Amino acid sequence: MKVIEHYDRSDEPLISFEIIPPKRGGSVKKVFDSLDQVMKYNPPFIDVTYHAAESHYEELSDGTIKRHIKRKRPGTIGLCAAIKHKYGVDPVPHLICEGFTKEETEDALIELNYLGIDNVLAIRGDKADDSVPRIKNGTFNQFAVDLVDQIKDMNSGQYLENITNAHQTDFCVGVAGYPEKHFEAPNLDFDIQMLKNKVDRGGDYIVTQMFFDNEAYFRFVDKCRDAGIECPIVPGLKVLTRDAHLNFLPKYFHLNIPEELSHEVQANPTQARSIGIEWSAQQCTELLEKGAPGIHFYIMGDPTPALDVIEQLPLGHEAIGK
Repeated sequence: MKVIEHYDRSDEPLISFEIIPPKRGGSVKKVFDSLDQVMKYNPPFIDVTYHAAESHYEELSDGTIKRHIKRKRPGTIGLCAAIKHKYGVDPVPHLICEGFTKEETEDALIELNYLGIDNVLAIRGDKADDSVPRIKNGTFNQFAVDLVDQIKDMNSGQYLENITNAHQTDFCVGVAGYPEKHFEAPNLDFDIQMLKNKVDRGGDYIVTQMFFDNEAYFRFVDKCRDAGIECPIVPGLKVLTRDAHLNFLPKYFHLNIPEELSHEVQANPTQARSIGIEWSAQQCTELLEKGAPGIHFYIMGDPTPALDVIEQLPLGHEAIGK
């Protein structure tokens, strides 16, 4: 089932999760162990991140420099197929612009279509070393909206090459939104216009970047509705579990930590996990009471903080699979 259909048909708010593939050479067992824990909460879909190639340099014994390029976390498509067939849950693979040609994106979409996976999240991806993707021949999607265009073209039977009677895919396309604006946008209003462009070009629903201040989400939703964006806007949350998150999360995800939360964690760093769980539970409760369509948890490799939050939420039995 498509993500948008899950939201359209549900009478309860939906709880979904996002995970990352194992590192190269790692075992998928830890991922399955995490998924085994979340399945009792009946997630309608599971997002799986995609990662661009990274480069590093090695100085050889003769003094020359050798450049290595690899993806540290391959396997997104394979993991999505495993989730679909092992758990019967709809996977949502992320597709990114950075590090992938349009030709590689088309191949990925063809594989997903063959596997019966009909949901994708289209994002630009983190800016990598510009020289990484440019060493390959081919054309690139510069922005997420370009990626949305390519996916929707395939839904209309338009491939990169002119193919007579080409098969039309039927992907549901999610896009990303930023309640505190994308860090490269000059202001929130500009960023919302860029988001509206993605939705107008074929985005079916929006999942937000993580945030810790609900007022940012409510303000963002109001501005989106004023701009004519009518699709579901799903709040994405991560549970703060250690005092290091106070610096790490703002630095890498360009978000704000409310002073109240920051002060409480700084005063009791050994209690950061319990403080973060309680904060997230209060966030979720308010979001759901005020009409959010669900909660999308960024659990990455450890689902237990999010599951501790869910246990505190005023959800109906159907929403959490009990």
